[in-house]
Parts: sequence; C-alpha cells; structure tokens
Amino acid sequence: MNKTDLIEHLAAKHELSKAEAGRILETLLDAVVTTVKKGGAVSIPGFGSFKQHARAARNGVNPSTGAKIKIAAAKLPKFTAGAGFKAAVDPKAAAKKAAAKPAAKVAAKPAAKAKKK
Repeated sequence: MNKTDLIEHLAAKHELSKAEAGRILETLLDAVVTTVKKGGAVSIPGFGSFKQHARAARNGVNPSTGAKIKIAAAKLPKFTAGAGFKAAVDPKAAAKKAAAKPAAKVAAKPAAKAKKK
C-alpha cells in the first residue's frame, strides 16, 4: 500500500473527500516527523512508537580499496512495533510468547522467596 492507496482507504472508511483525507494524513506525518526531529517520541498504543536513535561515530573500511575511513555520528528515526501490531502480523508467535510468560512468572516467585530466607 502506498500513500495514495492509504488516502483512498481513509476517504472511503470515513466518508471524506480524498483532499481532506490527504490533508489529515499530511498533518499526522508532519506531527510525527517534527516530534522525532526535536528528539521526542511518538507512541501509539497497540501500534508502536517512533523515536530518534543516535548512532555513534565509528571507524570503517572502504571495501573496494581497503582504506580506513571515519564514519560520522548520525541521528536516525527508529520505529518499534507495539505488541498489538506484532500479534496481528504473527498471531502464532504472540500466542507462544503469551503462553511462555505465565510459566516464567511462576518460576520466578519461588526463587524470590528463597532469597528472603
């Protein structure tokens, strides 16, 4: 799905004109970009979060010449998918993770009691 398809989907789903849906989408994207650019985070529960990630400067090697080069530090956008989004994409993995979680909690409780004694 590209941006045009998304605008058409929004327009059809909410009985908007394509121009209105386009403006809404542009406003949403602008808000996310502006917030992340300033170093903030945008979190949408169940979907995910957008953050700024700092990559440190490092040394690298030019693969064609073998010469060492310095790679400058960079600020990059980072998206982390939320639990609801992950579960929608891969329900089997989500079910497996949910089944493993209670077992881990049960195992952790006796160990905590043993430390108190």
